Amino acid sequence: MQGEDGKWSNVDSRVAMRLHTLINAEGELAARTDPQWVAALARHGFTLNAEGEIAELAHAVRPLSRRSTQIEANRAVLLVEWRTAHPGQEPSPDQMHRIDRLAWAKARPNKPGDLDEAAWEELIAGELAAIDPGILRGRAPVPVQAGTIEDLDVALLAARAIVDADARAASCGGRFSLVDVHAGATRALAATGIVVPRESLQPVLEQIIERALTLTVDLLAAEEERPAHVKRLMASTTAALKTELAERFDALTRAGAAVEPTLIVAAAEAVLREHVELDSRQVQAAAAIAGTDRLVSVTGPAGAGKTTMLRAAKEALSQRGDRMVVVAPTKKAASVAGREIGTSASSLHALLSDHGFRWGRDESGADVWTRLHRDEIDPTTGLRYAGPRRFPLRAGDRVVVDEAGMVDLHTANALAIVAAETGAGIAMVGDHLQARPVGHSGAMATMTRRATAVVELTVVHRFHDPEYAELTLRMREPGSKDEALAVASDLDARGLIHCVADQAQAREVMVEAYFRASAGQRRMALVTSTNEEADAINEAIQQRRIDHGQLALSRIAVGQAEQRLLEGDIVQTRRNDRHANVENRALWVIRKLTCTGIELVSLNDSADVRTVTREYAADHVHLAYASTVHGIQGETTDAAVVGPGVDAAGLYVGMTRGRTRNEALAIAPTAAAARAQIADSMFRGLREVSINDSIRAARIELGRAARTPHNVADTPPDLWSAQQSPSRELERYQLEQLNKGLHATKQALIELDRRIADDDAGTHGHPEAVLTAAPIVAARQQLVAQYVAGVGEYVEARHVHEQAILAANDAMNGSGAPAPIARQKDTERRRGDADARVVVRSAFDGSDLSR
Repeated sequence: MQGEDGKWSNVDSRVAMRLHTLINAEGELAARTDPQWVAALARHGFTLNAEGEIAELAHAVRPLSRRSTQIEANRAVLLVEWRTAHPGQEPSPDQMHRIDRLAWAKARPNKPGDLDEAAWEELIAGELAAIDPGILRGRAPVPVQAGTIEDLDVALLAARAIVDADARAASCGGRFSLVDVHAGATRALAATGIVVPRESLQPVLEQIIERALTLTVDLLAAEEERPAHVKRLMASTTAALKTELAERFDALTRAGAAVEPTLIVAAAEAVLREHVELDSRQVQAAAAIAGTDRLVSVTGPAGAGKTTMLRAAKEALSQRGDRMVVVAPTKKAASVAGREIGTSASSLHALLSDHGFRWGRDESGADVWTRLHRDEIDPTTGLRYAGPRRFPLRAGDRVVVDEAGMVDLHTANALAIVAAETGAGIAMVGDHLQARPVGHSGAMATMTRRATAVVELTVVHRFHDPEYAELTLRMREPGSKDEALAVASDLDARGLIHCVADQAQAREVMVEAYFRASAGQRRMALVTSTNEEADAINEAIQQRRIDHGQLALSRIAVGQAEQRLLEGDIVQTRRNDRHANVENRALWVIRKLTCTGIELVSLNDSADVRTVTREYAADHVHLAYASTVHGIQGETTDAAVVGPGVDAAGLYVGMTRGRTRNEALAIAPTAAAARAQIADSMFRGLREVSINDSIRAARIELGRAARTPHNVADTPPDLWSAQQSPSRELERYQLEQLNKGLHATKQALIELDRRIADDDAGTHGHPEAVLTAAPIVAARQQLVAQYVAGVGEYVEARHVHEQAILAANDAMNGSGAPAPIARQKDTERRRGDADARVVVRSAFDGSDLSR
């Protein structure tokens, strides 16, 4: 790009991409607070709603979007016709331009770029009039309703900024950057309803950011230079939550004994179908779950027979007189597990609710968990809480959490509390490499690190092709870029990777795949990277089914986001409803639309019929021909197609849904580029389970960031060369990392001490505040242990490095290097070492490590 000085410079695209959240936030701020824009709307009778949309026009968005879907359908037909006429070729950019113009011409007079503004305005006005004639009627001016800067609650807006940044940081272990905080503060300010010029907002925006940073922990506090885009911050609440969960699982850890394998084999013979046998790892896992280890972790890839194994474990527990209580993160997953295991099952949240836990959000949008004690009044129902009734637990019972990789930190903390109180054991069964929870992940990995019985299933039973089963294991977690490329090459050799020119062609391919599977009476899973892409494919499939006469427009219902629902559509329910007995993310076919409700038939069981109200459908039912990875997690189909842009979990989950065939799409010009793109998709970020993991990841990210070099220009070339030998460089890097770690830990301790002191001062005389402070105190204890362990390693590494540098200097002096310079640098280095040792000692002398 060209700067103000007229010079051209390269742009780091990785950094630029991290700025998009702030750019979008600034756009939202302008659209909601700009005085000229808001006044112009008001003069014509328009207002902004709570979402920042023009309230009087919001209802026209979905119908206009449906017109766009029709244009995409026209484009798909034209592309098929072109490829039929030109076998083995792809249209050039000019040809694509002509196809686009024709696609628009079938639904509209022409493409907008080929019309003058007046004609285009008339066209859009006509479309709006067709949707709602009242839209074009003149409106009386309305007054501008706006708050003032003086009315703003900076503390609340700061909390909302951190909630925003924290929610967007789930894929990074809870880490976010200063840019993310800035964006969150900007969005929080935009939603306040004030209407003020942008320059007047800057001072309050800076106040919000400054206040928000007090609600974070800086993982790189010891670093002098920390670029704004580096994800080095973590919400204090998230840091405390991670530490608290680790402490609770530590307290639960108790080794036991597994059941004899022969008992598991006998139990399996009693409950499994004929010719179904457990492999050795399944027997080992079932024996651990039926045994007496307090914490058990069973991990394994998709299709490894985890639920089959649980049937045998349940039988073994029953023979001993103990119970297996099966739960899952969602009611849908629990129902699937219960059906396959042959027992009743429920959502994990139902169990926790039965034990008094309640959850919601505070004014800032942050998750808040509370707990009722026996005989307290439930504020949501007004009824007296009488204690656990549906899920009473006792010592020896085993709570099995299926699909445990999707359990978030809050939920896992509550489960650990229940286990500690009741004496029940916990078994987490799942795959942390599949879909993550909606909140912060790492609960299963945290428990696995502390479980005394850990079993990994390695044999895949789902797929008809054993070679493909082995390939999915390699795809699950490749060890290197070369290994990922080898997996992609093997997929391509099987014809499972397809190049597409753009996102529109990807939709076309996925829509065609659905209809091919449907014609053969096979079930197809279509996995997309975003909900928006899933919506586009869903509406395209629905429209083509209408065109083919498979669906009729004689009866219509309105679904979530004003989607059109028709009899025969495949839909998904998005909220548990005990009255209708439907589950979140369950899949259905609409059998009948009536005046009062919608009859749904389960996609997996034609005898399973439910009825939901039209009001429920409008809020919680949407089309489900295609879905994101969370929507398809746990399902098994005949075949699957994975769209472009998915992450590692999306690729792996999507490519393991189909029993017979699974394909992936990549937007790429060549087969080699497609393979490279699929290989890149297989890589996952570092697993950030603990605070230490997050610090390590932040350091790696900082190491990749451009920073100002220090002391290079002032170092004589000969001394610089001698000090930069490969072995010295490695020693220096290791020492630097250890030193940074000690400084970061010390800064974190200082911050926690400050918070504890502030809390003590603010809550003096309130005994209940001890419970609130407990996670912070626990976090401090863990950091102290980390610091003490790191000091010895630091001192030893410093000694090794010191001796190596002295040897290098002696060698240089012998070859004619200026001795005064060498002695000067050596003196400076020794002084620096002494300073470093003072820092180490002061951390012990100046802190009460027993606290």
